[in-house]
Amino acid sequence: MHLPIAREGWPFILPLFGLAVLGLALMPVGGWFFLALTGFVAYFFRDPERSIPTGSGLLLAPADGKIVTVNPLQNDPVQPSGTLVSIFLSVFDVHINRAPMSGTVVDVRYQPGKFLPAFRADASDLNEQNIVTLQAGETRVIIKQIAGILARRIVCRVRAGDKLSPGERFGLIRFGSRVDILIPPEFAVSARLGQRVRGGESVLASSLSQSTRPTQPAEARPDRTLA
Repeated sequence: MHLPIAREGWPFILPLFGLAVLGLALMPVGGWFFLALTGFVAYFFRDPERSIPTGSGLLLAPADGKIVTVNPLQNDPVQPSGTLVSIFLSVFDVHINRAPMSGTVVDVRYQPGKFLPAFRADASDLNEQNIVTLQAGETRVIIKQIAGILARRIVCRVRAGDKLSPGERFGLIRFGSRVDILIPPEFAVSARLGQRVRGGESVLASSLSQSTRPTQPAEARPDRTLA
């Protein structure tokens, strides 16, 4: 059964709750502080279900947050052409990462780097990140899980050879971050600067060669859950 809190959150939640209980018994003011902190951390690690669009040729948002970049790719070392869409996740956003389409993971690569504020444009290149390449037929989409000034732990639950469905959970970034998706040129990008999106639910782009009208959302099913 899927739990509404990612399992990576429990090592933080349980000790804080223990301190809250102890504090309420010995020092109520401190106890209430730790109880409030426990609630916030549990809220940060929440992992809600999503209604996944099932139309063909769709690219879904890989994360919740605000779109801070929609730029053409030019001689990018990872993807030479297409469009870069960057999503900034504040500490108040859901931090579960989801697959933008169905496909096979062909590469997972960790890149060490800095911990600049995730809303900065140069964070895409300079910050610590995990680069996941997803392929379906001739279509190859690259997702970057990027650490921020507070995010010091990137969780990736997949490896090369794993198969993912649209909207399936594959990772998590702790405490503020950025997720980039490098969209190939065969897609028409509908993402807008400043738009708020929901991972696994908001459509960022549609294939130019397929019927792209979304159908009814798929029923929730077990996936690569973090809970």
